[in-house]
Amino acid sequence: MLHMVAKLHYEAEMSQVDIARRLGVSTATISRLLQRARAEGIVRIEVLDIVTPEAITTQLVEGLGLRDAAVVETPATGVLTALAAPLGGLLKQAELSAGSVVAIGWGRAIREVIRAGLPRIPGVLTVAATGGMQQQAPHFQINEFVRLAAEEFGGTPHFIHAPYLPSSELRDVFLADAAIHDAVSLWDRTDIAVVGVGLPHAINAPEASAATLSEQALVQAAGDVLRHYFDADGALISWEGESRMIAMSPDQLRAVPLVIGVASGPEKAKAIIGAARARLIGALVTDTKTAQAILERLNQGS
Repeated sequence: MLHMVAKLHYEAEMSQVDIARRLGVSTATISRLLQRARAEGIVRIEVLDIVTPEAITTQLVEGLGLRDAAVVETPATGVLTALAAPLGGLLKQAELSAGSVVAIGWGRAIREVIRAGLPRIPGVLTVAATGGMQQQAPHFQINEFVRLAAEEFGGTPHFIHAPYLPSSELRDVFLADAAIHDAVSLWDRTDIAVVGVGLPHAINAPEASAATLSEQALVQAAGDVLRHYFDADGALISWEGESRMIAMSPDQLRAVPLVIGVASGPEKAKAIIGAARARLIGALVTDTKTAQAILERLNQGS
């Protein structure tokens, strides 16, 4: 009877009075049986701790050694679009003004937050953080991101009309071009960079076509920022094309007052941790599910 009373009350949600009538006993008897069910462990009542985005944000900043972070509740759909608002908040906090430089990376997250809207900051200069990639996928169109970001800010775009990975000889030719040189020179006075955090190609098959064979061979990589690869501990991993890239270098990224990583997905937890440890990002915009996956990894010592 003990088990039956517990199931009727807690699973069927019948009142003690209704159970008493059904079983032909007193309400006091039902009450005593429910107390026994809890005492004997047949029924366990648990009050879950609700972790707020604000609390998670604090834990992320401390756990990853970040300057700042912004976390939103994971929506049922459109999670990348939802990251636009917290990104806008961090950009406003930075107190950018006319002449400030914002470097823009590539990736799905970057594309979606820019399309969703950025705060109005007239006079801001936007610049591509890397050359372009010969790929048709919309999340690789970095110069378009720079144009849209400038339009949202009310600023001026600076494009880099060069591939991210030319030959060594062509790299020097591209960098000698006046227009490209002027754009690249903005990297050394960037105030904020907004970048994505990539997954390693070994577990991100759809992206494999965008990587060289040397990049695809980096099986020890946890992820990348602007094609600068790192392991889970944040150690940079060299690869054949590293010296040929037209992109902000790790040292240039580390010199930027604030590099904001925009990323979502629990599968990216390891990559985000590596990016923070490599000091390639100093702030993070993400959602609660991703944040919890990061904190679980940190708590496990990985």
